Amino acid sequence: MPKRKGQDFSTPEENPRFHDTYQFLRRYRDATYSLKVVVHQMENQFKVQYGSSIDEFLDSIYAAGADLAGSDIAERAKSIERSNRMLKLLESSVDLLRNNHKYGEQYYWILYYAFLSPQQLKNTEEILEKLEQHIPNISYRTYYRKRHLAIEALSSILWGYTAKETIDTLNKFFPE
Repeated sequence: MPKRKGQDFSTPEENPRFHDTYQFLRRYRDATYSLKVVVHQMENQFKVQYGSSIDEFLDSIYAAGADLAGSDIAERAKSIERSNRMLKLLESSVDLLRNNHKYGEQYYWILYYAFLSPQQLKNTEEILEKLEQHIPNISYRTYYRKRHLAIEALSSILWGYTAKETIDTLNKFFPE
């Protein structure tokens, strides 16, 4: 059955914007871990090859006036920086949600235990146990409903309000 204009999407697979945020969250732990591993490996490689830390090495190169543009070191550093910026974007968006949304504290803890905590919890029951201290008596249905709403709220921070209805409303208040 086709969706009507303005109708909510009930699953991540039905809403492309929600799906992107959902996939982003699902990969957060792995991306964070991978980034830490790459940085650690790069630091160790520098200590072995150059006898100094990355920071000391780069400081000496820049002090000498050398340009690393296009080198393997510069490319790896650029890749790490890009990944780090992406993760920081998510973290700052989650902080904004937590501190400014009317249900921000609840949404934060739901997202934290479902996607953001360093160790992935085994199942929904374990997530609910952890959430109990923040959201008393939360049921499975309530958890999934609020998780969906938390991801939608985070989507609006990450990607902005792009719905046609929002544009129409903005145009009424701020005509061209």
